[in-house]
Amino acid sequence: MLELNKLKIILKTLKTMKSLKEFIQKKINGVITTLVINGVILLILGVLIAWYNFMVRLTVGLMTVVLAYTCLYLAYKIWKFKHEVMKYIK
Repeated sequence: MLELNKLKIILKTLKTMKSLKEFIQKKINGVITTLVINGVILLILGVLIAWYNFMVRLTVGLMTVVLAYTCLYLAYKIWKFKHEVMKYIK
């Protein structure tokens, strides 16, 4: 009977670890996708700066906004990830 209880605890732990692994992969993939999209936007803005002198102010302003958005969004994703991990740990 004792071994059956231990086996149930082990199976429950394995299921929790599997769902935690899937959750972590999902969140990290979301952060990677966000960073790639923002990187592409910054690359396009860099090309615009190099080729069009009259758009320098506009592109610098947009780049600043995109960088600010990236920082805020990354901070939110990390906070949400921490919150979800803490939920699994408790």
